[in-house]
Amino acid sequence: MESLTTNTDVRLTVTRCFRTLKSSTDSSDIITALRTLHSYLDEGPDSTATSAERAEFRRAHYSSALQLLVSNIQADWLHQLTAAQRAELWDGLFLAGPPEQALLVLMDAIGELRPTSNLDHVVSITEKFLQRGRLAELLWSYCLEAAPSDSQQLRETLLGRISALPDITANKLQLNNRALFRPQQYYPLLATEMLTALEHTCQALRAGTDCNLTFVAQTLGKVCIQGHGGSVLAVMAPRLSACTRSDMVWQRVCWKLLENVPQRWMESVLTGLVQAVSGPDALGRIIGNLVLTNKKAQFVITHKLLLLQYKYETRVLRIILGYLAADRDRRPLLIQVLRSVSQAWANSSAVKHTPLEQQLYVSKALLLSVSLLKDSEIQELRSELLQCMLGGMQTHLDSNVVRIRHMGMVIGEYLSSRMDINGTKLKFEYDQDEETRELLSLLAPGACDEPEAEPVNRADGPQETAESAQNASQTTSGAQALKTDPDSDLDSDDELTPYDMSGDQEISKASPPRYLRDCLEILISSEDPVRVELALKAAESLVRKNSFAAREISVQMSKVLLHMDDKYNINGFLYLRQATMVALTVTDCIPVAHYLTTEFYSLNYSLRQRLDILEVLALAAQELSKPVTEKKAASISSATTAESTPYLGDNPVHWQQVVEKRIQSKTKRLTKKVNQPVTKATPNRYAPVAGHFFFPLLKNYDKPQVTFDLLGSDHLVLGRLIHTLGLFMHLAVNAPIAAQMGCALLDFVWAVRYHADQMVRRGVLFAVCSVFLSMPSQNLLVDISDQLFETRSWLAGIKKNVV
Repeated sequence: MESLTTNTDVRLTVTRCFRTLKSSTDSSDIITALRTLHSYLDEGPDSTATSAERAEFRRAHYSSALQLLVSNIQADWLHQLTAAQRAELWDGLFLAGPPEQALLVLMDAIGELRPTSNLDHVVSITEKFLQRGRLAELLWSYCLEAAPSDSQQLRETLLGRISALPDITANKLQLNNRALFRPQQYYPLLATEMLTALEHTCQALRAGTDCNLTFVAQTLGKVCIQGHGGSVLAVMAPRLSACTRSDMVWQRVCWKLLENVPQRWMESVLTGLVQAVSGPDALGRIIGNLVLTNKKAQFVITHKLLLLQYKYETRVLRIILGYLAADRDRRPLLIQVLRSVSQAWANSSAVKHTPLEQQLYVSKALLLSVSLLKDSEIQELRSELLQCMLGGMQTHLDSNVVRIRHMGMVIGEYLSSRMDINGTKLKFEYDQDEETRELLSLLAPGACDEPEAEPVNRADGPQETAESAQNASQTTSGAQALKTDPDSDLDSDDELTPYDMSGDQEISKASPPRYLRDCLEILISSEDPVRVELALKAAESLVRKNSFAAREISVQMSKVLLHMDDKYNINGFLYLRQATMVALTVTDCIPVAHYLTTEFYSLNYSLRQRLDILEVLALAAQELSKPVTEKKAASISSATTAESTPYLGDNPVHWQQVVEKRIQSKTKRLTKKVNQPVTKATPNRYAPVAGHFFFPLLKNYDKPQVTFDLLGSDHLVLGRLIHTLGLFMHLAVNAPIAAQMGCALLDFVWAVRYHADQMVRRGVLFAVCSVFLSMPSQNLLVDISDQLFETRSWLAGIKKNVV
């Protein structure tokens, strides 16, 4: 009954906090709600929540709280918090609760959020999550569980997020990926966190606490099967080797860790481990007698790494065979390996059809296996070795490849010396090359183990070194400052001239958005006047800088700007809105033009909005019809020229230019030709899309709407429409579609040429002039020959009335 009451109280409190975060705009209420959620994560003596309440919040409400924060990351109250408050209250919730829930929410947020400042914020929190050792806490929390408390699906998802974090972040962030998320840094960090979890496990076992290494083993196997075993085991193997040298608890932990690796990942773990350890003794201390209890491990160690694969160095062969020979229980496997290797070496089909590199690899394995056998074991296997020597030598010596014959000679000499057949030893004459010398070097006695360092806490060493170096540098710089400026305390401020601060401007707490999607979200949802103004001022430049992002949201952003009102009395609101809409239309012409021309005849628009649509289309068409600004091209060409021109001493002027100037200065001319700059031809960006601006505006002009009657009372819009269509016609000169546009425009304006409103008549006159100036002359005579006489009479009448 008490637990039920506790659960109910926690649920009611959390629900109240969620409601405040969703709907409240008071910063004090927001801070109180966030502190209330924090109280369920505070385990200190000053915590106001009981242990039962904290456990219930972690179990049932923590993930929901984080998901709520992510969904409201664009809220105004988050940007009203100071940097310290945001780090403590917002970021702190992700860094204080159950790490597995926080990691899943963060990775889901990275996958769902668009490239905005909000994504940068979540990425920064994920980076702090890794830097503060939260992965070690996550692994250790699973070590303390006697039995899995979560579902298998959730555990698989968590394993996938941990092992593939660099891939997930790289696919999302691409070139903006953080250095910590790259495989070269992340997987060594993950290995260090796993070592920390194993160290906590050893300490807990010494204290009498049971632990479970299943999740850590699954993490190790998952990382290795994805191809990152080399980076992880290069960090773990030396530390495990050093810790297991004199500590039986560490040995038991390592054995249990390898036993819990799933069968489907066992091969990748063992393959990476035999390459990372320093010798057979270290391998034996880490994996114990795993080959005796695990069939998959036995197959990998005794068969696959020796007979099926041959890409490894000789050191790996020494480690594997030395590991099998080091323990009495494992020596039968060494004899089994010797039989398999000798049969493979003596097989005539293998000699003929396998690569030379694999035959050399098998020959090395055979020599090392025989060298590790005792004399008594040699006598037991004498008949098999004799058969191998005779059959294998005959096969190798019959080969027409010199390298194969040399292998047979070297191995035949060594086998005969070990078996001591009637006191005779085989001796061949051959020229020693690199391969034969390598085979003979395997017979020399030598220790396989390399010297191993004592266990060192890798997490503390570099940090302490960096801190001591920093303190030393600060001390040195302070001492130098005292030496170079002994009278610094005697300086006076009386002679300093006051700085002119009359032109200073107050710095806004809010920062302008850096991503176009941030602008869109602020314009849609924000109620903060400062953020809305900053977003509106930054929108145009962001649209022009990132055309790819602008094309994704061009229509949506045009819709928001078209319906936007100046409810905050922003200075220059109309100009900023219009400039952004023009930039969107220029960047993504066809979709935005189709949207604006469709909305021009739609219901529930004011006359001001319809006039805004015409102005935006006209300005966009004018910008598209102009040639591309030559400033950028000139700056690029000058930069390219500066980079490509070699530096010639202190004077970079080319010698040919110097000679040309001297000739020009000494040459007398009666007249001097004026050099005019050659105009470079550029494509007209308006011509291919002129029809998308022009024809949709002619579709529904004769259909009166409830709030819009173009041919009736709304003659102001009619005059502006005719003038805009005439402008489109004028800008489409030399365009292939100009003839069709001219015919359609002349048909439209001819019906209203005697309109009562003077503005409409002037628009008709401008449109007719645009038709005659922009249409090709041959099309005038062919397409509108019937209207030429009537148009001439109308123009003559206008001239007479004006005169």
